[in-house]
Amino acid sequence: MTDTCVIVPTIREWECIREYVANAREYGHEDRLFFLVVTEEFCDTDAMEAMLDDLDVAGAVYDGSDREAWYDDHGMSDYGHVVPAASHAETSFGLLYMWEGDFEFGFFIDDDTLPHDTDFFGGHYENLDRSGEIREVSSDERWVNVLYQNADDHDLYPRGYPYAAMGETIAESTTQLTEGEVVASQGLWTNVPDLDAIRILMDGDLEGLAQTRLDADDYSEDFVAAEDNYLTVCSMNLAFRRRVVPAFYQLPMDDNEWDVGRFDDIWSGVFLKRAADILGDSVVTGTPLCEHNKAPRSTFDDLNNEVPALELNEHVWEEVDAAGAGAESYREAFAAMADRLAATEYDQWTNGEFLNFVGEHMRDWLAALDALESGGRRTPEVAADD
Repeated sequence: MTDTCVIVPTIREWECIREYVANAREYGHEDRLFFLVVTEEFCDTDAMEAMLDDLDVAGAVYDGSDREAWYDDHGMSDYGHVVPAASHAETSFGLLYMWEGDFEFGFFIDDDTLPHDTDFFGGHYENLDRSGEIREVSSDERWVNVLYQNADDHDLYPRGYPYAAMGETIAESTTQLTEGEVVASQGLWTNVPDLDAIRILMDGDLEGLAQTRLDADDYSEDFVAAEDNYLTVCSMNLAFRRRVVPAFYQLPMDDNEWDVGRFDDIWSGVFLKRAADILGDSVVTGTPLCEHNKAPRSTFDDLNNEVPALELNEHVWEEVDAAGAGAESYREAFAAMADRLAATEYDQWTNGEFLNFVGEHMRDWLAALDALESGGRRTPEVAADD
């Protein structure tokens, strides 16, 4: 039964899908997966479709014009703006597609990654079904560095980790997970770490990568961040349950008047963690690992995208931390966060109006989901037997 939408945003290395399909076949998950390739009109969509046909897997390719047609077909022409053009945040289209379809699980996979020689999809499914004892991590700054396990050696903090929360004191304990409690499984990465531009520059790299590299020995056991603690969530290797989609909007980056970029998955992860804490759910971080083979690019281009929101990133988590108490669903929690961001004045921070812009788009995201629900749900396509 096809119950999982694998969302792959790509403009470069879509052939990575071959490796993920091979991994799924090796471990017996192929029949569960639908590969949704989200791309742009300047890319070779014919080649992408031919690849899916050659692999004989269920899937579809959507470029910008295809997405516009999909919005029209589903009565959503008024909501196309919630997915920014030519942005990594176009993964939100995958969430809309998943919500309209009959998918119970979603995966985000970046096109510059490859699976390790382990059961990639099975590892995420096992995390989502996990119960029993697991390591729980917290800090005196209320932020958990997902790379903390070997930080004494590499001294790295991931993209999106607030600078004011560095130098934290970590506390480890154990907690008990109940069945169905885990709503997201964040796999980490070997080879190129996911760092922001300032940290890449501090690591001595001008090509958007890092001089420091990671391997499997930099990680030990999986963990959860304790309640009321936050962590960075990177969408390059991530699985999640359907019920979180209302609170997991990948935020509108790049295509905005403030030129803010690169915080779409980071802030969406903050909002997801807040909602999960309110509802008594958990996010597991650790395995399965992927190999991150980031292509070289100017570190300064990334810096220019990040600088407009660096100050906001220090505070946005505090804003949503004050919203949503008592919510009884992911939709309700997200609506409370949206209302706070949309209605509050943030003149004290550089580009504070961008938070109002984000809050308004969060409201539109929920309206878009409502529009899809009013149109009913469809059964996903499956590959034909030849």
